[in-house]
Amino acid sequence: MKVIVIIPAAGLGTRMASAGKKGAPSKQFFEINGTPIVIHTLRVFARNQQVSKIVVALRKNEMERFRQQLDKEKLGAKVEIVEGGEHRQESVANALSQLQAAPDDVVLVHDAVRPFIDDEVIANVVHEVERHGAAIAGLPAVDTIKQVERAAEGAIITSTIPRERIVQAQTPQGFRYELIKRAFDSATADGFTGTDEASLVERLGENVWVVMGSARNIKITTPADMELAEYLLTRAATKNLAR
Repeated sequence: MKVIVIIPAAGLGTRMASAGKKGAPSKQFFEINGTPIVIHTLRVFARNQQVSKIVVALRKNEMERFRQQLDKEKLGAKVEIVEGGEHRQESVANALSQLQAAPDDVVLVHDAVRPFIDDEVIANVVHEVERHGAAIAGLPAVDTIKQVERAAEGAIITSTIPRERIVQAQTPQGFRYELIKRAFDSATADGFTGTDEASLVERLGENVWVVMGSARNIKITTPADMELAEYLLTRAATKNLAR
């Protein structure tokens, strides 16, 4: 059984202040301590002993620069690059189409801008996929969740959703290859676009299990997230020096 990681990294990330402007880098190429976020993410999976292969989906005009970064990091042996699509689902589908995998191989899909994922969460997701076929990392909701109805002047609360029934989805999201390929093929045939990979599997009527994620496993989407990421990296570097 192999573990293959797909990292969709073709998005623009318009919530970053300068992302989407002509000549500006995509959010996954914003640098933390001089290194692109996506490279920080790749380092975690590249050194993980369970992972056999990593497939990164990129915009075509970013491929050559990324290859140079991989060579600099000496990650080329484990990483393959494919062209991404306009949307995340298309990028993951393009990566899946390039895989040579057995039906029971484990495919993990992970956000390019979640560089603080750790080996324990990865191992737990893989283990649950081996047992059940599909699993994601997630965190229990800590805030009160309100369902609302949009109105011209704002929003009106229609109900309060019990927190014990809510999970904040993270990545990696993991699946047996046969299952995720079938889910994507079905979505493509029906013209369905999901919010994440799990939603495509859910619509097949398959169960998706949840394992405990990590509060550190943040998704970097805003300038404020960048500040937190810089702090976390600095703290981690300080701890390593102290050992």
